[in-house]
Amino acid sequence: MLFAFSSVANADTLSLKPFKDDLFAYPATLSSDSNGAYTVLDYREMRDINKRDQVPERRVSAQYTDTGVRKVQQDLLLKTDAGDVRHVAVGKTEGAGIIVLYLHGQGGSRKQGVDDFTFGGNFNRLKNLMAGNGGLYLSPDFTDFGDTGAAQVAALIDHYAEQSPGAKIFVACGSMGGALCWKLAARNDTGRRINGLLLLGSLWDESFLASPAFRRHVPVFFGQGSHDVVFPVEKQEAFFRSIIARSKAYPYPTRFVRFETGTHGTPIRMTDWRGTLNWMLSKAP
Repeated sequence: MLFAFSSVANADTLSLKPFKDDLFAYPATLSSDSNGAYTVLDYREMRDINKRDQVPERRVSAQYTDTGVRKVQQDLLLKTDAGDVRHVAVGKTEGAGIIVLYLHGQGGSRKQGVDDFTFGGNFNRLKNLMAGNGGLYLSPDFTDFGDTGAAQVAALIDHYAEQSPGAKIFVACGSMGGALCWKLAARNDTGRRINGLLLLGSLWDESFLASPAFRRHVPVFFGQGSHDVVFPVEKQEAFFRSIIARSKAYPYPTRFVRFETGTHGTPIRMTDWRGTLNWMLSKAP
């Protein structure tokens, strides 16, 4: 009981310590509105991919990563009523103060979210942020982007939430993985348990506005490339603004970062995990 109380206390005051912040800092702001909740950033492929990567899109330059974090990385299997859930866990599987999950998109796997060298080393940074701040990072496989996949991820969340009862829980969804983000928000169990959602080059879902997570004012972050041909930026922006419009009396904690000229995978490469998660920790219910 004392241990659980300690975890809660730590989670209430948790702020992630820096990890290579200078290398992962956002490029220049081109414009912003909605009191800074909406920001347009100056993304450039030549600078942000070609100058950053040793092999463009395949291997980032060495200074962006620290692979020592692999010492606290495990490939695991959780048996659940919804099926076996293979997942990679990085950090503290018990007594964590923060838990972050990454749900991949179409054609991905649990391995995408723990690849140290792709997406400009951004997943390696997330792994190090969790390991260095008493947190847990999870990158699971799941059967589909429908109810079965959502049930599997919900079971994974339930399992690790019981091991870390004081943890704040954030779910990041890349591309089609966003379908699971919205399903988790709508469920009675996870919708009342998660503390934030990150949609990275992903989709929108009007049903979120009637979900348990929305009623709790769970923070939502959107990262989108302006040249995303899979999920048009205009539609995601319209959804973001509909969230703001629904909550005039008590402003809803939501942010939108538009990477100008960025494409479908740009937000996974460019999102500032530390800045975004620290903001979410400060707003989490």
